[in-house]
Amino acid sequence: MLDDYLDTVATLDAFAKLDGHEVRVFTDHTDDVDVLAERLAGTEALVLIRERTRIGAPLIERLPELVLISQRSAYPHIDIEACTRHGVLVCSNLHAGSPSYATAELTWGLVLASMRRIPQEAAAMKAGRWQTGLGTTLRGKTLGIYSYGRIGSVVANYGAAFSMDVMAWGREGSMARAVADGHRAAPSREAFFETGDVVSLHLRLLDATRGVVTAADLARMQPSALLVNTSRAGVIEPGALEAALAAGRPGLAAVDVYDVEPVVGGAHPLLALDNVVCTPHLGYVTREEWELQFSDIFDQVNAFAAGAPIHMVNPEVHDRVR
Repeated sequence: MLDDYLDTVATLDAFAKLDGHEVRVFTDHTDDVDVLAERLAGTEALVLIRERTRIGAPLIERLPELVLISQRSAYPHIDIEACTRHGVLVCSNLHAGSPSYATAELTWGLVLASMRRIPQEAAAMKAGRWQTGLGTTLRGKTLGIYSYGRIGSVVANYGAAFSMDVMAWGREGSMARAVADGHRAAPSREAFFETGDVVSLHLRLLDATRGVVTAADLARMQPSALLVNTSRAGVIEPGALEAALAAGRPGLAAVDVYDVEPVVGGAHPLLALDNVVCTPHLGYVTREEWELQFSDIFDQVNAFAAGAPIHMVNPEVHDRVR
């Protein structure tokens, strides 16, 4: 098991599902293939925590005993073709019916923190100052949800509870679901970015969505608007957000995801900006969410061990050995 930064997984109730297996947990992060190959020598089943480590062909080729990768959610960090070539089955529950309420809650926390300047005011007070600026009331403002799916729909309902005007953009089916739930669809992509006081991104990172939010989109946003990204950094065109903030459109951002993680040593340009609230990919990092996710992950390990794997991403591997 890689990248258990807080050494938390073994404290979960779900961890008992691994009784009978020999488990090794690594709490630090490395991208060095040589180090990873040495650590994982002899590993038969690899458990991943989201996209914290890329699993590519150069590593897969050096793990001849590996037969299973078990994780939860999307898998842009795993070379599925390499896994298939080398007989490694990938299992991942995409939890289509269970939204990450933890991520939705963090999204709303970032909206409130940014619009009310909570981090800046808290820091100013610790420094001996009192009320350094005016915040913005959410009531009556327009909340734009880009991709009205599992998480986006929950965030939309939070916005409605705050008496915001909720507007959706995305694929036709996504907007139709928003309308069916009592919200409205943006009349155009341009209007979505131009009129949103808060724009929140909730897209899966796929080839089709990589860089889908462009510099031109951001340039249409109001100087008073907030862009929130708790989705994946890759859905925004590289460098576009930093440039847009420097140009003043949008005027605010709240970000929980980055192109390269973990971000340590303050080494990210967004951290230098006072109009950005940055958090270290906390969206899914709650005990309740981890119990849910790792219960699924460990169920996949045990199902494979029992000869009846579930949630197979590349079932052709299993078909070859049956």
